[in-house]
Amino acid sequence: MEGLLSVMQLRPGLFVAASSLMFRVVHRLLQTLPRPKAVESDAFRAWKWKNLSVSLVHSLLTGTLAVTCMVLCPEMLYKIYSTFTPLSYLLICISTDTSCQREPFLSFGRYFIQDACDIILSGYAKGSWEFLLHHSLVIWCFLYALYTRHYVAGAVIALFVEVNSVFLHTRLLLKLAGAQSTPLYTLNKLINLFTYVSFRLSAQFYITWYILHNYSWLDHGGYFLSTMMLMNIMILIYFYRLLRADFFPSRKVHPVQNGSTKFLKD
Repeated sequence: MEGLLSVMQLRPGLFVAASSLMFRVVHRLLQTLPRPKAVESDAFRAWKWKNLSVSLVHSLLTGTLAVTCMVLCPEMLYKIYSTFTPLSYLLICISTDTSCQREPFLSFGRYFIQDACDIILSGYAKGSWEFLLHHSLVIWCFLYALYTRHYVAGAVIALFVEVNSVFLHTRLLLKLAGAQSTPLYTLNKLINLFTYVSFRLSAQFYITWYILHNYSWLDHGGYFLSTMMLMNIMILIYFYRLLRADFFPSRKVHPVQNGSTKFLKD
């Protein structure tokens, strides 16, 4: 495993490209699966279903690996700046990627680049600017960790949010399929709320606390602190939207019109 780590550190772009190819195959396979009639009949819903399906696979993989990395090496929890393992570095290579679905020359990046490219090239960027801002912030942090080998553990902790993303994506897929009144949706929204607090909010705030506590000696501490503060504001806004939509609905939600609703409105 140490030999693999050495190769990854010398050629991180190679492993990012390999991960890109893997998710490209996943994307193609997901397109062959049947979709609900409510999704097939609307272009926006069809694109969103495809986008969320790829995101769900990514979250299942990276969320599981992030937790596994911390279980195998708890030291990374309190040595965020310098400590990492071969598996954790591989995880960042995997997650710092996934090719853009339509433009091969944009294949170097991360899952967030793939998702951002999909949003832009599909014509839904105007209604998804929050996601694009979030993705751009994460991209540079992850690339910095890959090439400097600093904050790798912090990137792994940041990927704890993917545990919650599994249920967040499932929630939106169920809404697209018109299954909001089913017991499955009710169960998922409760688990989604619990994991949002325990994995998404907690991970973000812990990293913020770590940067504040060690600000005096951390490299580029100002950049990472300002990035985390901005992302904290964003996830709190998303949390408010989630609570309002699932637990305190104020009005009847109308069906999504073709391309007319912002990506985050659901």
